[in-house]
Amino acid sequence: MKGLIFVSPASTVIQRAAKDDSHSGTASQGYFSFKNFPMPPTPRPTKQAAPSRLAVTEPAELLLFLIEKLPQKTRNDVKSLLKNRQISVDGQATTQYNLGLVPGQEVEVAWIRAAPEPRLRGLRVVFEDEHLIVVEKAAGLLSIATEKEKLITAYSLLSGYLKQKHPSNKIFVVHRLDRDTSGLLLFAKTPLVQQRLQQTWQEAVDERTYLAVTEGLVRPPEGTVSSYLHESKALIVYSDQNPRNGQWAVTHYQTLNQSARHSLLQVELETGRKNQIRVHLQDLGYPVVGDRKYGATTDPLGRLGLHAWVLAFGHPITGEALRFETAVPGAFLKLFR
Repeated sequence: MKGLIFVSPASTVIQRAAKDDSHSGTASQGYFSFKNFPMPPTPRPTKQAAPSRLAVTEPAELLLFLIEKLPQKTRNDVKSLLKNRQISVDGQATTQYNLGLVPGQEVEVAWIRAAPEPRLRGLRVVFEDEHLIVVEKAAGLLSIATEKEKLITAYSLLSGYLKQKHPSNKIFVVHRLDRDTSGLLLFAKTPLVQQRLQQTWQEAVDERTYLAVTEGLVRPPEGTVSSYLHESKALIVYSDQNPRNGQWAVTHYQTLNQSARHSLLQVELETGRKNQIRVHLQDLGYPVVGDRKYGATTDPLGRLGLHAWVLAFGHPITGEALRFETAVPGAFLKLFR
């Protein structure tokens, strides 16, 4: 693979959850004109600073490149430009400070901060380029439409978000998360990218890691569960050791923390079957909290205790290695304080 793009939040399992970002706004003031009061002079239009275009002549990381090319700016100034999406590489805005640059690319610095993009309720855009988009989905939001819910889904929200940028933009499903599972979700922007990702999913995905909060103290603290999974007519997935009955599924787990009643597990998927983690943890005798469908009797989080934490895969067009990691849900951490 050509390079590595790594996206990680400040918080980890052993650090406290990151605080919510603060947002500030500005208020505009206007003149009031009355019959007996003179009008103020019309202000002259201010000259907008033209964007700076910087040619890349040797391999470099984006942040270091900008610091070298913008000596009048401090390191924090440059980080602010990245955070505010004022930096573009070959016309694509980016916030990735360690993005690898190669000779022939062009970096553009927009000195005027653009208006913020519309917010997506229940979704946060983690990464976006012309080929694909990675989002963090909230628990309770469907990935795609069902017979009962067709409007409020990750797919429909992202479709509207992209069409606001250009009416011809489209979105294509690559994989799904259960409605009550939060975390990283990947969509394609073209049929070609969708096809490449879906046809090579097992080979393209280098890491797919979840966090699971379970009932009880998991024993042994780490291990592997494997079985053949099949779905009944009632849409419930069952484990079986008979290869004739379903698809082979392998789940690896490791205990990160425990309280008197619960365990926090790091779960890695070797295969990606429907409800795989939920079924395999039920098989162990330690169901995911809030998962009454698969044996749970408690719901301390008010939601399913499952979060898609890390997603790493090879970019289907550029070949770059992409790795994304979200913050640990604060509700998960509170159970282990």
